[in-house]
Amino acid sequence: MKIIVFLGPSLPRSEAASIIDAEFRSPVAQGDVYEATLIRPDAIAIIDGYFGFQPAVWHKEILWAMTQGIHVFGAASMGAWRAVELGPFGMVGHGWIYEAYRDGRLEGEDEVAITHGPAAVGYKPISEALVNMRRTFASAADAGVMTVDTARQLVQIAKRQFFPKRDYEAVITAAQLPAAQAADLSHWIRRHAIDQKRRDASSLLHWFSQNINYLSAPKRVAYQFSATVFWAQAVELKRREMLSRYPGRKLDHARIEQFTRQTMGNADVQCRQQRLEQCKP
Repeated sequence: MKIIVFLGPSLPRSEAASIIDAEFRSPVAQGDVYEATLIRPDAIAIIDGYFGFQPAVWHKEILWAMTQGIHVFGAASMGAWRAVELGPFGMVGHGWIYEAYRDGRLEGEDEVAITHGPAAVGYKPISEALVNMRRTFASAADAGVMTVDTARQLVQIAKRQFFPKRDYEAVITAAQLPAAQAADLSHWIRRHAIDQKRRDASSLLHWFSQNINYLSAPKRVAYQFSATVFWAQAVELKRREMLSRYPGRKLDHARIEQFTRQTMGNADVQCRQQRLEQCKP
């Protein structure tokens, strides 16, 4: 059984590898899911992903993957968001964050957005996710560390902060709580903070380990993949990027070409062959 997991700061890779035997790749960006389909995995799990300074994973490539019989799951971060958007087409969401987005209790990608270090340091988080703060402040209120109104106030302060600068101490300072209360809350958070993204990522991988038989049958979809010139352009750009990234490696161009032709009309293929950069939408 071949599973590819796009994972970054939500869960340490060493912990993920102790849960399930999978191929772990860096946080997903545009074109990465398409590239993953080239080795025909049984399932793709999207947990973490890039956006902003890198184009985010494209809905179209997820839809494409599922037409190839590949099960696609999402949880915790970018994966949860995409699973809500593509749930009607067959992408499967998992976890508290996914359910909160699906049910309208969470809105906006900034709920899960953080900054983090590079792969060399294990994508170590630098800022805190707003969704984790929501869960932690609610838990602190349940524990009697502060009132429900104070918890709501702290969430609103965190919401107003730019996501790369979000952290608990900055929020507590901005709230101007009495010194003793602020100290007690900071101490409590250090011991009991909830990392919901980590919980959901771990939960999805545990689900995989316990439900491998679910993946034995290829994914079936009820939609017809609609090929466009934009899809042809995206595939060609990814092919070129792979060639530049692996200059000494022989890529399976026949498979890439076969994958492309399976879903493109003759006009799209002809357009791609006539130098895509000159094609107009």
